Amino acid sequence: MRPQHLSRTTLAALCAFAVVASTPLGAQPAAGARQFTSADLKAWRTIRNPTLSNDGRWFAYVLAPNEGDATVVIRPTAEGGKELRFAVGSPPPAATGGGQGIAAVAGAAQAPLLLSGDGQWAAFTVYPTQAETRRARTARRPTYTKVALVNLATGEKRDFDRARRFAFNADRATVLALQGYPAEAAPNATAAANGAANGAAPSSRAEGTDLLLVPLGAGEMVNVGNVGEFDFDDSGEWLAYTIDARDLLGNGVQLRNVRTGVVRALESERALYRRLAWADSAPALAVLRGTVDSVARDTSFAVVSFTGVAAAPKKTVFDSKGRADFPAGLRVAGDRAPRFSEDLQAVYFGIREARAPNARRGGITASLVQPGAPGMGGTVNQPRLGDGSDDETPTLVLWHWKDPRLQSMQIVQEQQDRAYSYLAAFRPAENRFVRVADDSLRAVTTLPHDRWATATDVRAYQQAASYSGRAYADVYAIDLKTGARRPVLRKQASSALIPSPDGTRALYWGDDANWWTIDLATGATRNVTKGAPVSFANTEDDHNNLFPPPQQPFGWTKDGAAVLLSDGWDAWLVPVNGGAATNLTVDGRKNRVRYQRLYSFDAQAQPTRAGRSGTGNAPTIDRRKPLYFATYGEWTKKSGLSRVSVGKPGAVPLVWDDASFAFTKAKDADVYLYTRQSSTEFPNWWIASADLKSGRQLTDANPEQSMFAWSSGVKLVNYVSEKGDSLQGALYLPANYQPGKQYPLLVTIYEKRSQNANVFVQPNETSTPNRSLYTSRGYAVLDPDIVYKVNDPGMSAVWSVVPAVKAAIATGVVDSANVGLWGHSWGGYQTAFLVTQTNIFKSAIAGAPLTDMVSMYSSIYWNTGGTNQAIFEASQGRFKGNYTDNLEAYLRNSPVFHAKNVQTPLVILHNDKDGAVDFNQGITYYNTLRQLGKDVILLEYVGENHGLARPVNQKDYAVRMREWFDAYLKGAPAPDWMKNGVPRLQMAEHLRMRADTTQARTDVVP
Repeated sequence: MRPQHLSRTTLAALCAFAVVASTPLGAQPAAGARQFTSADLKAWRTIRNPTLSNDGRWFAYVLAPNEGDATVVIRPTAEGGKELRFAVGSPPPAATGGGQGIAAVAGAAQAPLLLSGDGQWAAFTVYPTQAETRRARTARRPTYTKVALVNLATGEKRDFDRARRFAFNADRATVLALQGYPAEAAPNATAAANGAANGAAPSSRAEGTDLLLVPLGAGEMVNVGNVGEFDFDDSGEWLAYTIDARDLLGNGVQLRNVRTGVVRALESERALYRRLAWADSAPALAVLRGTVDSVARDTSFAVVSFTGVAAAPKKTVFDSKGRADFPAGLRVAGDRAPRFSEDLQAVYFGIREARAPNARRGGITASLVQPGAPGMGGTVNQPRLGDGSDDETPTLVLWHWKDPRLQSMQIVQEQQDRAYSYLAAFRPAENRFVRVADDSLRAVTTLPHDRWATATDVRAYQQAASYSGRAYADVYAIDLKTGARRPVLRKQASSALIPSPDGTRALYWGDDANWWTIDLATGATRNVTKGAPVSFANTEDDHNNLFPPPQQPFGWTKDGAAVLLSDGWDAWLVPVNGGAATNLTVDGRKNRVRYQRLYSFDAQAQPTRAGRSGTGNAPTIDRRKPLYFATYGEWTKKSGLSRVSVGKPGAVPLVWDDASFAFTKAKDADVYLYTRQSSTEFPNWWIASADLKSGRQLTDANPEQSMFAWSSGVKLVNYVSEKGDSLQGALYLPANYQPGKQYPLLVTIYEKRSQNANVFVQPNETSTPNRSLYTSRGYAVLDPDIVYKVNDPGMSAVWSVVPAVKAAIATGVVDSANVGLWGHSWGGYQTAFLVTQTNIFKSAIAGAPLTDMVSMYSSIYWNTGGTNQAIFEASQGRFKGNYTDNLEAYLRNSPVFHAKNVQTPLVILHNDKDGAVDFNQGITYYNTLRQLGKDVILLEYVGENHGLARPVNQKDYAVRMREWFDAYLKGAPAPDWMKNGVPRLQMAEHLRMRADTTQARTDVVP
C-alpha cells in the first residue's frame, strides 16, 4: 500500500465508451507462433548500465538475461562499426544499477562499466558465472570479481583477477586504478562489488589492500600495498590514498603525481584514516584520523585537511579534545565524510554522542529485538537469542503515549539513529568551531555556495503528524559562518525549499496555493505567482488535502531572476522580483499535452562526483540556451521531445510519436541517444543528431522477439465513471487478435494505469501478472484509471472500474462471460472490495489486501514502523479523520463487512511477514469468507514481506495465478490444489512434483 497517483483534468463528459487510438500493429506473429518456455524466459535479455563516451563515438552496455550469464557489448556509434562482445559472468541484481539511464562518466562513483572520457578505453567488472556461483555457494567458498580493460582502438582485452573496484584517473585517461581484495577470506563478489567507492565504514580493523596502477600507454604497472581508500582529483593528475596496515605502522595519507610518479606523504601516524574526500575542483583534501579508545570501546576521530596540495600543502587539524567550544559528551563522527566549503574557508563534518564507557557494542535492542512485521506470532516469531547471557536480558519494548515516534518506528530506524551525526564546521582561519545542527534542528541542508543553510524543527508537530499525516515544520535559516539561526517560516507544510542559485533565497509552496520566495538573510517573503493567469496548484490531486499541493516546479534560472513553473500542462517563466509570467510552451493546455520534464543535457553529462560535496549547486536553467521538454499526450499517450527558446515562446516538436522515449546526450558532442518503447516494442537504443531526425537503431537486445506470439497492440478506451469523471483505460489486445472474435479479459488495477499504454513489459517468470505473457497466451488485458472521492476509496473503485469493463466489452474484443480481476496492495484492497459490489468478474486475485478499514486504521505499517492512520487521512486512504468520528464511511468501504455479497471465486495472497498490510487483514477476510461458504483460497509464503522476494516463490505464485485464471476464464482443467487444497503432510510432495512438471510447460495460443 503506497501513494501512486498521476493527474488528469476532468474533461467534458464523453460518450460511454470510445476506442480512440491504437498503437501501430506492425508485423504481428503468425497464428500458432511460438510460446515462451521457462528456458525462453530465463534467456530474455535486458539492457543495463548503458554508457556513452563523452565524444559520442562509443556506446557500451551490459546485455543480461533474466537468469544466467551476461555480456558486455561495446560498439561504435557510427554506422557499420565493429561491435565488441565480452562475457562477464552473472551480475548480481544490485550491481546492475543504472537501469535504462546512462551511467556515470569516468571518475564518478563505482559502476560495473566505464568508458574513459576520451573514448579510448573501456573497463568493466567480470563476475563469476552462474554455475561458478552456485558451486561456491554449495561449498561455502567466497567468490571474487575481476576487472577487464579493453583498448577500443584494437579490441585487445586484459583481465585483472581479484579486483573489486576500479577507476580511470581522468576524462583523458592515462591510468586505470584497480583495488584488490584483502588477503584473508573475502566476502562474496556481490557484496564486495557493491561496496562504497569512497569511504569505508569507520571500523577499527585494518582494511588496506593492494592498489594496482595500470598505465594506459607506455610505462610499468605500480603496486601500492595496504591502501584503504583512494580517489583521483578532478584533473586526474593527483591520486590520494590512505595507508591502512594491520599493525597501524606506516598508516597515513599519501599523494601521488600520476604524470611523474612522485609520491609525497601528507601525514603519517599510527592511526586509522577514513572517509578520504577531495574538494570540488580545488587542490584540497580532507580525511578523518582515528585513534581507538580502549577504555570507552570507541574510536576518537580528528578532522585533518590539506590545502594547496599541488604545490605547498598546508595541513590543518581539528581535534575536539581540550576545546572549550566543543560540546561536552560529543565526538567527531566517523560515519560522515568531511567536506570543504566552496571557498575552502571551512570544513564540514559530523559530530555524535560519545559511547558510554560500559556500553555494549551494538546495544541490547539491536541484538534481541529486530524490526519487521510480527508475522504468525507464537513460537514462530521469538527473538533470536545469542549466547546464554542474553537469557538474562528482558526483550521489552515499552510503548508510551508521549513518544513522538512510535517504538516500532524507533526500532526500524535504530541503526539510522545510531549512525546519525550533527552537522558541524571548523573554520581554520579563525580557529572557530561552529555547531550547525543540534537536537532542535537535526535536519539541515546546506545551500549553494555555503553561505546559508536551512533547517527544520518538527518537535511541536511530530506526534500529531504520525497519525494525521500533516507533516509541518518550523523552518530556520542558519548563517554558516557563525552558526546563528533565526526562524523564517512557522508551521510550514512539508514541501521542499528550493534554493536560488546564489543560495540566498528559497522558493516554497504556501498554504494559499501560491509559490513564494524567502530571503534567508532578512526573512522577507514575496508571493511570486499572485496575479498569474493560471494556477500552479495540482487541482487534479484527489487525496484528502487541506490545501492543493503544487505541480512540480522545473527550477530557478541561472541568474536567479526567475523560476520555471508548471501548471500541469505548460511551462511558465515567472519573475521573482515582479513582472508578468510568460507561457513558454504556449499550447500544452489547449492540445492536452503535458510538458512534463525539463532535460538538462549539460548537467546530465556531468554528474556530481561522489563524496566531494554536500548538496552542491542545485541544477539551474540557462535561459540563453534552448530548453528541451519531454512531452506527453494525456489522451493520446503519445510522447516526445520539444525545444523552446526563452526569447521566443512556443514549443517546436522534435520527436512526437505513439511511443515512450528517454533521451540523453554526449557530454562533448551533439550526439543524442534515446530509447523508444511501446506495449509491443522493446526499449532499444537509438542514435540521432541534434535535430533528432532520422534516428538509427543501435541495439537489438532480443532479435528473437518476432518468433513469439505477441500482443497485437493497445486500444485506448474512453469511458465515464458513475460520478461523471471522464476516464481512460488501456486495452492490450491478445496475440494474433482477430476482429470480431471475443477473448478472455484480465483487468489489472491500481489507481491510474492508462499511462502505461506505451510501456513495454519485459517477459519473465517472476513478475505477476506479466502482461506480455498473458497477451501472448490469448488474453486481453485492461489497465483502467480510477479516480477517488474523499471518504469512499472502495466505492470509487466500483464507480470507475465497472464502467471501464463495460466499455472494454463494448469494443467487441472482450468475452463478457470471462473477465478476471487482479490487484496487489492498494489494488488488492480494491479487488477485495469490488467483488463485494459486483458480479461482473468471473474470478479474482487480491494480493495483500486491506479488508477491514477500521482495524487497519490504527495498525502498524511495519516496514517503516509508522501507523496507518497517517496513510488513511492524508495519503492513499482518503478518509476524513478517525473512524470514531467517521465510522459509517470506514464500514461502507471495508470488504469484510460486505463479505456475504461475494459470489466471485477469490484467491488471497497474504504473507505472514507483510510489513505494509498486516497479515491479519488477509486472515480476517479469508476466515469470514470461509465461514460463509465462499470459494476462497489463501496463499501464504512464509517469511515473505509485502511482495515476494524469493524467485522460487515468485515463480510458484505466477504459475498458480496462471492456472487459476486459465481454469475460470479459458476453461482449462483446474488443478487439484484449486479444487481440494493440499493437506499439510502432503505439501512437500506437492511442491516437489510441481517443481518437476511446471518448468517444462508450454502453451499454444489457439
